[in-house]
Amino acid sequence: MPLDQILVLLVAAAGAGWVDAVVGGGGLLQLPAILMTGMPTVEAMATNKFSSVFGTTSAAVAYARSTKVDRQVAVPGAALAVLCAGLGAWAAASISADVLRPAVMVVLLAVAAFVTLRPSMGAVPVPHLRTGPRVFTAVAVAGVVIAFYDGIMGPGTGTFLIIAFTTILGLDFVSASASAKIINIGTNVGALVVFGLQGHVNWALGLGMAVCNVAGAQFGARMALKRGASFVRIVLLCVVVAMVIRLGWQHFG
Repeated sequence: MPLDQILVLLVAAAGAGWVDAVVGGGGLLQLPAILMTGMPTVEAMATNKFSSVFGTTSAAVAYARSTKVDRQVAVPGAALAVLCAGLGAWAAASISADVLRPAVMVVLLAVAAFVTLRPSMGAVPVPHLRTGPRVFTAVAVAGVVIAFYDGIMGPGTGTFLIIAFTTILGLDFVSASASAKIINIGTNVGALVVFGLQGHVNWALGLGMAVCNVAGAQFGARMALKRGASFVRIVLLCVVVAMVIRLGWQHFG
């Protein structure tokens, strides 16, 4: 691979680590950058997972040191996510992304409208929403539905997790982002195991990108913790709009 392509991928990995650490959605930068090299789609997804798991883990550690992680949701959700993301990765080769893109775009537009029309959402925690049934629902949505999506397609997983935790459990954006990182580790590991066993991971390239992804993730996590929920909300809206544009361009050409 030419040196200029490698440099572009390293820069994209650092940017993706920053975005993932703040609101998720780093795949918007990293995955297209890998695909531009001509790498097959499944191999690109696999290498993206390998790089991302390091950055996500790094961000999770940074968050855990400074803010509360909802372990009652994050731990069982992550365990389920390993299995369900693995199932999604196994199905990735047989289910066309063209089938999923329209539905994902509709969900993202609904998310953007919801966050815009409810500026108080995620600004401060709403503890009374955290009931037993809602905890069960959050674990199921994060560990099963979103995890399967991450295995089969991927971009925006962290964003969907944050929205799920703020709307279902009433967490503020920073706490939701911290808890989302634990689930995201599970989704990345589950998908990576399957992709690795299938021989799709470009290990050498992925390792170099992982170093840059970790650097970006550390910077992003510290910025989110320093600037708070309002900053995370703004970045989240920007990422959601960017995802809708990208998916729309892919689908409609």
